[in-house]
Amino acid sequence: MPQNYLSESSHKSNRQIDRKSLRAEIKLRRESLSTLQQQQAEQQLVKKLSQHSAVTEAKHIAIYLSHKGELQTQAFIQWCLQHQKHIYLPVIHPFCPGHLLFLRYNQDTEMVANHYGILEPKLKVKNVKPLPELDLILTPLVAFDDKGNRLGMGGGFYDRTLAACEQLPQAPKVIGLAHDCQQVESIPTESWDIPLSEIITPSQRFICN
Repeated sequence: MPQNYLSESSHKSNRQIDRKSLRAEIKLRRESLSTLQQQQAEQQLVKKLSQHSAVTEAKHIAIYLSHKGELQTQAFIQWCLQHQKHIYLPVIHPFCPGHLLFLRYNQDTEMVANHYGILEPKLKVKNVKPLPELDLILTPLVAFDDKGNRLGMGGGFYDRTLAACEQLPQAPKVIGLAHDCQQVESIPTESWDIPLSEIITPSQRFICN
């Protein structure tokens, strides 16, 4: 077997191990935050996002419900609903594995748990919002660096969503949300990774190339 193939294969394997170990480390760091730290971060996020032009100018906003230590979004969702913003939550696509749909959400929306244990709106076709009609997508992540590289949970759901956005003539703006403790010096990237142009934490705003 050619040596360069072995080298490439070994490098890819090491990179995958690095991503897996980094994911585990940052998830543990995130889940170790106290209830008070989570509450303070949530309030700081609301203050930051409510003053952001991408939010104030948006009508249709896709966001996620927090899970296992993710930066809490419920207070911001309530702020959006109070300010006549339309909110959409991700739903795992029933027919296209690894893809997401975004469904309209309000306080009366019927919710069900998906196979990851995450609550999502019950699938109703009339509530699906096509990607081109969204103004803003606020995406979760596990880790990030200051170049906008994002490490997710490993399922590729948001990678595929971001790739689909890249193909749109008029794509929604995409902003990553994270705790400050989720920043790392460098994310080991893969060919399919699409960097974020902006990431917001409770204390900082990263504008990335």
